[in-house]
Amino acid sequence: MHDKSLFQSELTNKIAGFLTEIGIEIISTTLDEETFLPGILVENGKLLVDEEKLTYPGDLLHEAGHLAIAPSHLRGELGDKIELNEGIPDVVEVYAIAWSYAACVHLGIAPEIVFHDGGYRGKSEGLLFSFSLGVYIGSNGLEEAGLTFSPKKARELGVEPYPKMQKWLRD
Repeated sequence: MHDKSLFQSELTNKIAGFLTEIGIEIISTTLDEETFLPGILVENGKLLVDEEKLTYPGDLLHEAGHLAIAPSHLRGELGDKIELNEGIPDVVEVYAIAWSYAACVHLGIAPEIVFHDGGYRGKSEGLLFSFSLGVYIGSNGLEEAGLTFSPKKARELGVEPYPKMQKWLRD
């Protein structure tokens, strides 16, 4: 990882550094238009970030989750209204939730940074509770995409199960 900091916030830089390392491009910019999530615009498979407008740095992980679970041949075409034709939007959302939780664990940051009170239609507390119990909604989709393994399959292969990821981007 390079030492060049894109952002003022240490947390935002930590998240951006991780995303850059796994192959998701982050561009620090000024966003004049209103965006779905404050301070973040997805454009051509890249995350454009206006730090002054970024309310929740954890939202970067969630949006990156959408990009990460997209098939590689579609990733570069995705924009702010991330739509994957192969799935039902709610299912894709659940996979992005599972991906972003695994990213929190990997980075050693509190899940509340991603699953904050300002998001998830008031369901953040329930998601955090489920994760704390080891109920990992959406992890099955990550396994189907070849990114992680269930406890049973991980035991068979001798690797760690979700939330440990075997790779971060779908082929």
